[in-house]
Amino acid sequence: METRKLGTQGLITSALGLGCMSMSHGYGTHDDEAESIATIHRALDRGVTLLDTAEAYGPHTNEELVGKAIRGRRDGIVIATKFGIVVGAGTLKMDGSPENVNRSVEGSLRRLGIAVIDLYYLHRKDPAIPIEETVGAMKRLVEAGKVRFLGLSEVGAESLRRAHAVHPISAVQSEYSLWERGIEASVLPAMRELGVGLVPFSPLGRGYLTGALESNANFVAGDFRRSLPRFNQANMAANQKLVEIVQRIAGRHQATPAQIALAWILAAAPDAVPIPGTKRRKYLDDNLGALNIHLTPEDLAELERIASLTSGDRYPPAMAQAVER
Repeated sequence: METRKLGTQGLITSALGLGCMSMSHGYGTHDDEAESIATIHRALDRGVTLLDTAEAYGPHTNEELVGKAIRGRRDGIVIATKFGIVVGAGTLKMDGSPENVNRSVEGSLRRLGIAVIDLYYLHRKDPAIPIEETVGAMKRLVEAGKVRFLGLSEVGAESLRRAHAVHPISAVQSEYSLWERGIEASVLPAMRELGVGLVPFSPLGRGYLTGALESNANFVAGDFRRSLPRFNQANMAANQKLVEIVQRIAGRHQATPAQIALAWILAAAPDAVPIPGTKRRKYLDDNLGALNIHLTPEDLAELERIASLTSGDRYPPAMAQAVER
């Protein structure tokens, strides 16, 4: 397994990680814990070292599942989790207060069954709390030995610089893929200026770039893609032209569209460790095949067009407010 550095503080992971969210959150049914745990075990057996979860996934149940899966296999694994999104009865709010930092880390450590979190992210910036206060509390967790490295998720360049001045940030997690490249304007340059690594989530466009989703009619109840503008029926139909480009290149390489989408990120961002999410071993194996794909300059030029052709916003307005750009 190829490895990559995240940041300049010493964090090293496999070149591809595993996003665990869909095993218990966000995409409808989550009723096959045995297959989810088997998928995590297969990932570890194949050299994947980065597992990504969050207290908000479930909430809490995803950390518990990951904790169960890594019991007895902790050595060599980089466990990444997040705090700062508080899920209540039909509500969602941000809490970056120092009090919540301390409260959340204890819960995550307990649910994961570990003594230290390798990479601890602020899931979303709390607009009511200066980023310096939140990261200052996170810094104290590092000093206390409860956390090894710090990360931020979906922050803008200014917040990243302010946070990095308090304590070095090893990674920023943001959506980044062939059809979502919003961080390239200001966030990615700031990350590279500061030596911060990138962890792209949804690198397969929430499944769309695999070519398996032609209609939203098959989304089950609880699948949050139903609420995303990019996944309304008109935009999904318009975006089929993007999938056709990926499929054409996949045919040239005897690969799958998912492998091409991941290979593009690995080639375009050598400082990135994508975390494609899946709860099935067969899709995990397919994703890992991306490590053997070598795109040509012609392939890359063709794929470069996709983001400019994408139809539909990432999020509805209320959700978009939590994302800094």
